[in-house]
Amino acid sequence: CIFTRFARSGVSDPKCDSSISVQGLKPTQSVINSLFSGALAGAVAKTAVAPLDRTKIIFQVSSARFSAKEAYRLIYRTYLKDGFLSLWRGNSATMVRVIPYAAIQFCAHEQYKQLLGGYYGFQGRALPPLPRLLAGSMAGTTAAMLTYPLDMVRARMAVTPKEMYSNILHVFVRISREEGLKTLYRGFTPTILGVVPYAGLSFFTYETLKKLHAERSGRPQPYSYERLAFGACAGLIGQSASYPLDVVRRRMQTAGVTGHTYGTILGTMREIVSEEGVVRGLYKGLSMNWVKGPIAVGISFTTFDLTQILLKKLHQMGYTAR
Repeated sequence: CIFTRFARSGVSDPKCDSSISVQGLKPTQSVINSLFSGALAGAVAKTAVAPLDRTKIIFQVSSARFSAKEAYRLIYRTYLKDGFLSLWRGNSATMVRVIPYAAIQFCAHEQYKQLLGGYYGFQGRALPPLPRLLAGSMAGTTAAMLTYPLDMVRARMAVTPKEMYSNILHVFVRISREEGLKTLYRGFTPTILGVVPYAGLSFFTYETLKKLHAERSGRPQPYSYERLAFGACAGLIGQSASYPLDVVRRRMQTAGVTGHTYGTILGTMREIVSEEGVVRGLYKGLSMNWVKGPIAVGISFTTFDLTQILLKKLHQMGYTAR
């Protein structure tokens, strides 16, 4: 076990703990730990799948037919034309968005779990199904509301050539001058409508699988590879449920550079369906998401949990040392 090195210091193995609890931590320290763990989880996960994510966005905002073969060709052409690092174009904007987004989302989820646990009388224990789903949805909504303009900037950088936008600040300036400040929130409504089922089902699935695992295996904490598997299932379910709204969001975000004039959610959906069909339009790139999504969400949840455990152990070691 990677935590056996803590044994000599008299700190218990986390597998013996009933949960990744915040007991012994001050509220402020608990929030800081959650923010740091969430930020690291988001950065690691998104960087790992950035080339696939960029390719998915390009197909989502175009009328070109998606297939695994065409996706591979696009990645290969990008590599030949602009070099290997171009596959990560827009990743700096992604990090500017993902780090605060993931930090806020994971931290908010921990806080909402405590609030709902106290309200429903389950403080310190696993929440019942409905509050478990509600905590995830509320966490995702909170994070999306606070970081949305960064998501718009990231989408623009992913689908435009390097010559159009030189950096993140340049995107903000050009959009504000040429399209107005309101454009920074174009696609906000489908984002919120999509994040409610996505975040809710993702957190719900992950927490439920961990709870079932503890009940059936007798081990309160799963191994790292089991966390990855639970996170992959969570990502698969969450992203599949909200995918059409993700396509609509991307179309509305990039309308200013693709020549379309998407105005409303229903209008965007109607135009996509009339031009490309239901499956090939609203679910374009979903097969790639079934590869990318589970990897990203699995890495994200696993990184968050293990970082939380490590920070808690470091805190306990520092406390006992004093």
